[in-house]
Amino acid sequence: MQDHANSLLGSGQEVNFSRADALRREVCSSTELSFLMEAHDGLSAAIAQRAGFKGLWASGLSIACSLGYRDANEASWSHLVDAVERIVDSSQLPVLVDGDGGFGNFNNARLLARKLCERGVAGIALEDSCFPKLNSFVGNRHPLADVDEFCGRLRAVKDTVANELVLVARIEALIAGHGMHEAIARAHAYREAGADAILIHSRSSSADEILSFADAWQNRLPVVIVPTKYYRTPTCEYRRVDISTVIWANHSMRAAAAAMRRVCGRIFAEQSVATIEPDITPLEDLFELFSYDELAEAEARYLHPNKPPH
Repeated sequence: MQDHANSLLGSGQEVNFSRADALRREVCSSTELSFLMEAHDGLSAAIAQRAGFKGLWASGLSIACSLGYRDANEASWSHLVDAVERIVDSSQLPVLVDGDGGFGNFNNARLLARKLCERGVAGIALEDSCFPKLNSFVGNRHPLADVDEFCGRLRAVKDTVANELVLVARIEALIAGHGMHEAIARAHAYREAGADAILIHSRSSSADEILSFADAWQNRLPVVIVPTKYYRTPTCEYRRVDISTVIWANHSMRAAAAAMRRVCGRIFAEQSVATIEPDITPLEDLFELFSYDELAEAEARYLHPNKPPH
């Protein structure tokens, strides 16, 4: 069987490069605040593109949930790569992948990066956690990777994929309770190791420590944030301190879970779908979203080329 990497030669590789360039413009080069929307499968990717987003975040938490796993490295790197392939194929948007800590040491991280690159991904975010990781919002005092060891992971990824992927270094120091000094020190080290941007993470309900980090960091590399917990902060605050990118990290998955729970509960209670239909997406909308008309046109062109039109 032909290796998937070979299938990306020529035009496929150009698509990959253009998506990486598009993500770099959003995260690394834009003077405007950019936004990435979470996707965990092809449907959520297509909906995010239709909504107007210019880039996607392939969320580790959301993909794990969609597969029935916990966000604790229970899903393997190959599970992640397969899910991301469907996200990439379902939209034309650049995809930044939540790569956790790289699923091991430098060798695992560079393998993951190479496989994601082959699937047309635009970027990867690696966090300075120890394998196996646990979701940042579960438990306390998560162990952090040694700075030099994590820098080795970053360098290995950069040496493997060069500029074919945007490399985002995610700092968990504030999550782990190590404070601002440690977060800034790690940011400097990861910049020297080749990161293209810094993702600073926080579990506080206030954005104060994120804003303090941005003030101290002085935009030495673009700063990416994930305001899942400090969602009440006005977006203008992020613009004030020159944050580059905001990731809405799990909201499609959580919205889908809430909607499915409501609908399943009603159908079970009512033993009927008669009252449900006005509240769910019509089948015609799904057919339109995935261009069923194009399939009919293609059948007429390729399956029945000599059949006269009606």
